Amino acid sequence: MRSLFSVLPARRAHCSPGSRATQGGFTLVELAVVLAVIGLIIGAVAIGKDVQRNAEYTKIKNKFIDQWEQAYNQYYQRNGVVLGDSQTAPQNMVNGERFLAAGTRSGRDMTGVTPPNAICRAAAGQGMTRGFTAGTDPDLRALMTRAGIRMPPGRAEGLEDRYVYLDTNGNPQEVQVCFQWNVPLGNGSAANAVGDGMGNVMVITGLTPDLARALDQMIDGKPDEREGRFRRQGVLNNAGGTNPNAPGQEWQASNRDQIGTTNDRAFDEDQIAIVTAIYRMNQ
Repeated sequence: MRSLFSVLPARRAHCSPGSRATQGGFTLVELAVVLAVIGLIIGAVAIGKDVQRNAEYTKIKNKFIDQWEQAYNQYYQRNGVVLGDSQTAPQNMVNGERFLAAGTRSGRDMTGVTPPNAICRAAAGQGMTRGFTAGTDPDLRALMTRAGIRMPPGRAEGLEDRYVYLDTNGNPQEVQVCFQWNVPLGNGSAANAVGDGMGNVMVITGLTPDLARALDQMIDGKPDEREGRFRRQGVLNNAGGTNPNAPGQEWQASNRDQIGTTNDRAFDEDQIAIVTAIYRMNQ
């Protein structure tokens, strides 16, 4: 490959009788052109990284999150019940069979009931507040394969519920999906009650703040961690407050935070903090 400087006019030594040879240099205009070209190359590389990251986030949405939502809906269409529910006595709730086995049934006032555990693959996702007991609670992969439903490729065979990607500092992060049923808020809920959205939801763990915002924008049309089908786990809602229809809330976590903290120290060597999101299902 020719050198960048090879395209510039060559300089030759000029000799005149009775004088020593002098070496020609580059003019200011030529140097300015070279610097401009270098700047364009650096800018293109930086923009290319952002474009590549946006494409990766779109891929996570289309090839992983959306396909798990489709797999969930296909399970309902083939079995007539949601994941883990009883086919003989449906409760219309994820892991409803365990809820029924505890001597309770769905319906009437559900605000004070104890929800059943989540349904995951082998283990609960990092940061989940709901429990999962392997060997006792239904296994997500076993339910899907038993119903003959094709799952997203995920991370690998047997790890279809997970997806690995790089955060903005180049560290690997793992997304994991589980499903659970959330209890609705009661009539006397405090103004600062946690509102994770009632009903059957997909729990998505291992999201960096910028990925969570991107998914929220693609799903709800705006990044709001409190409202919509896609929201952050554990956010204080305004239910029962003086202004229940108040505007939503920006995602509070930041890519400047180190994993496990909110220290806002913005070190390039840190692994980026992660958040857990709740994605409400239609069934």
